[in-house]
Amino acid sequence: MKRSIEILGKTAIFTLLLGMSGFVAKAGRNNFQFHSLQDFQFVPAARKVDREIDLKTKKDARDAQPLQFQLAQARVNPANLLDGGPPKDGIPSIDSPQFDTASSTPFRNNEEIIGVVVNGEAKAYPIGILNWHEIANDTIGGVNVSVTYCPLCDTAIVFDRGNTTFGVSGKLYQSCLVMYDRADDTLYVQPWGLGVLGRNVNRNLPRVPAVKTTLGAWLDRYPDSQILSTNTGYQRNYQRYPYGTYNQDRRIIFPVRNQDELELHPKAAISYIWTIDSGGAPDRFAGDSVQFIHREIEQMGERTIEFDGRSIRAYWDDTLETVVVEEADGTLIPAATAFAFVYPAFMGD
Repeated sequence: MKRSIEILGKTAIFTLLLGMSGFVAKAGRNNFQFHSLQDFQFVPAARKVDREIDLKTKKDARDAQPLQFQLAQARVNPANLLDGGPPKDGIPSIDSPQFDTASSTPFRNNEEIIGVVVNGEAKAYPIGILNWHEIANDTIGGVNVSVTYCPLCDTAIVFDRGNTTFGVSGKLYQSCLVMYDRADDTLYVQPWGLGVLGRNVNRNLPRVPAVKTTLGAWLDRYPDSQILSTNTGYQRNYQRYPYGTYNQDRRIIFPVRNQDELELHPKAAISYIWTIDSGGAPDRFAGDSVQFIHREIEQMGERTIEFDGRSIRAYWDDTLETVVVEEADGTLIPAATAFAFVYPAFMGD
């Protein structure tokens, strides 16, 4: 049902090894500033991972053989992992988050946030902060999570991170965030939540229900929620959107596929749910998925469909002003919000 795109064969992948060089040096975490889309003009956005495969594992003499094996088993063609500009950890994740309350946060009620409730504990993560950090490694209700957000794709997804933490790799796949696991350097494509290159290729990260809404709407429902603090240890203007008019216009900075399938404005709001099969071919989505267009669900009120052998319901939450997806018994289903162009790029037929 899903369309394959052209991929390199195993012979070509091994040939790719001959041209590999070391990964670029890390930028100073406290010194790096990424200001706007104009900054993309000063970085070679098309540099490929075949010139930058991370040889962090160089410290171990066993690296050459595992690296070859990992490339041969990659879930995506490594050449399609583009350099987004900032190097690995050049966009620093938040690893020791601090929190404000509704009375102490500097953010206004119209600030967009990712809201999460786990075991009765509610937290909100302002997009104004995540625009600059993309990942917050935290613990909510006793569960270790990574709250992830890609400003280029508007993808908001929360993962159960287990005992590891995730960082920003500096790579993009179909214009979206590629994370890396600090325990073993496996690369994960955020919109799939799937390991695509490394020791844990094909690992499907567990997801945690979350919503993207406004701070005011979130506090109406969860007045005691904690709110991620701007005291991050980095000097950033968290009140300024760093990408100009990108979230409103039709521009997509990096190449993305299947846009002939897109009937919506590329930045229209959607939510999608998905299941992934671990045995899919490289660069091809394997599994089942469905998208919900926010404007349509708001007008309809709700929509019930059959998905993965069961009945599920998507409805418009009038308080949170967003789409919520749940099982027939009311159990929340983790859904990702995104710009409309993301769905055909990752789930397209």
